[in-house]
Amino acid sequence: MRAPQELGRAMVDAARALGRRAIVSRGWADLAPADDGEDSLSVGEVNQQALFRRVAAVVHHGGAGTTTAAARAGAPQVVVPRMYDQHYWARRVHDLGIGAAHAPGDPTADSLAGALEHALTPAVVARARSIAPEVRTDGARTAARRLITLVPSSAP
Repeated sequence: MRAPQELGRAMVDAARALGRRAIVSRGWADLAPADDGEDSLSVGEVNQQALFRRVAAVVHHGGAGTTTAAARAGAPQVVVPRMYDQHYWARRVHDLGIGAAHAPGDPTADSLAGALEHALTPAVVARARSIAPEVRTDGARTAARRLITLVPSSAP
């Protein structure tokens, strides 16, 4: 993976190329904008549900939690997968028409700007908003109930 400063710069430069501002979540990779421009902000832990409802789009790594939070918020997404299930979630976002899956390889300002431009098209924005009410919030409870009804009780 690229150095966090390079990735932070690419993300901010992509937003700037489209005339947008950027909020960069430091996260585990300790990302940060490469400069102190007034159009970018670096934050630590944040309530994604509250933030994602207020942004034009979310660019993220494709973890299940972040993907779901963005979908629930109705925010179009750009998923930049690196490993594991992140590639699955990138494909789901693409297949559902609620954003873009970044091409394999290290993201650049140009590649991120292209993906972000696609995610911000009116059709993708509308689709992301239309999907939001359909995202279930009771997945763990539903799975537990199904397991309980499928597994026979061992009690006499």
